[in-house]
Order: sequence, then C-alpha cells, then structure tokens
Amino acid sequence: MFKRIMVPVDLAHVDRLSRALTCAADLAKTYGASVVYVGVSAATPSSVAHSPQEFATKLAEFAEAQGKDAGIETEAHAMTSHDPSTDLDPTLLKAVDETKADLVVMASHIPNVTDYIWPSNGGTVAGHAKVSVLVVR
Repeated sequence: MFKRIMVPVDLAHVDRLSRALTCAADLAKTYGASVVYVGVSAATPSSVAHSPQEFATKLAEFAEAQGKDAGIETEAHAMTSHDPSTDLDPTLLKAVDETKADLVVMASHIPNVTDYIWPSNGGTVAGHAKVSVLVVR
C-alpha cells in the first residue's frame, strides 16, 4: 500500500518522537516501505549543529541508527530554511514532493488553547499535503 514514508524529525527533541518513530517503522515493516527522515535546520549554528553540513551528517547517522534498530530501509533528507520556526510547514510540504513520499507520519502534541490561534504543524501538513498524513500523539 505504501512505498515511501516520510517522517519529520527534530533532532533537538528526539525524545518526544518515540511513538511516531515506532509507528513509521511498524508501517514500513508491514508494507515493505522505506522511511525517509526529514530534518529542517537553519543555515546558522544551533544547539544541534554548527552548519547545515553537520546537521545533514547527524540526520544521516540518526536515519542509519533507526534503520538498524528497526530492521528497515532508511535514509535522511536534510533541508535548510532561513527561519525554521516560521516556515517549517511549507518546507515540510516541499519535502513531501522532493522525497516522493506517499505517506507522512509525524508526531504532534495534545491540542491546547494556542492551537485555536496558531495551527499545529501536523494539522497544517495534513490539511495541505497531497498524500496521506498520520499524526501520532
């Protein structure tokens, strides 16, 4: 059913992604799909990496480790944004096309009052992506 699963990851908060990572790995095993982990970084130094190249290397290491742990085919797709906090949604939507994903599995949070003012990333991606999106809480 699915051949390529895209999973957005925030390397600064991997501890909050376990349910989405497990879900994506289980779906990949079930359907014989590959998983591409997408990370978005600024061109400026951050708490995760000092440069986009270092970020891409860390994301590739993360993808490789996930693949070994789950026994699935994985790869990394690093993207650079001028300001990931403001243009994360359009960057992730662009990544869906670039990776040729046919499913997006992404972590979300429990909705709160601010979600009525600012939409969640998962809600925005689900509302605008041309492929199926599974938002995991």
